[in-house]
Amino acid sequence: MSTFSRDLLSIVYASSAAHPFGDGELGDLLALSRRNNADADLTGVLLYRSGQFLQVIEGPSDVLRERMSIIAADPRHLDVRILFQETIDERHFPDWTMAFEPASDVSIDEIPGFRTSLSDIEGDDDAQRSITTLRELIHWFRDRTSQRS
Repeated sequence: MSTFSRDLLSIVYASSAAHPFGDGELGDLLALSRRNNADADLTGVLLYRSGQFLQVIEGPSDVLRERMSIIAADPRHLDVRILFQETIDERHFPDWTMAFEPASDVSIDEIPGFRTSLSDIEGDDDAQRSITTLRELIHWFRDRTSQRS
């Protein structure tokens, strides 16, 4: 089904892994996510570091809300928190069913808005500053993944 007639939604969420993921498990998770997302017309990017997931996921709002319910119930994820969501006119990651950026391959100083914890964003009294930080992170992901195409 075409997404042109449906509202597109972008969600940034964070979660903790129920247990540390090794490279093999991450590869399996990525392969499954890519298949599921392609079938559901979802795109996005996933970051995993030190037991923490941060994901930008986007697509038709009804489908994405259903997927978020599935993610929240997934036993591999603990404490799923939606950090930011917005209706979008076009996708930030249109060409990927799930891009992946291993944070260990990148210097922390290169990632705008990088935090070892997201507690400061979630508890920040300045919502606009949190949104700006998350948007910077989305743009950084998009720029890095487009350079690999």
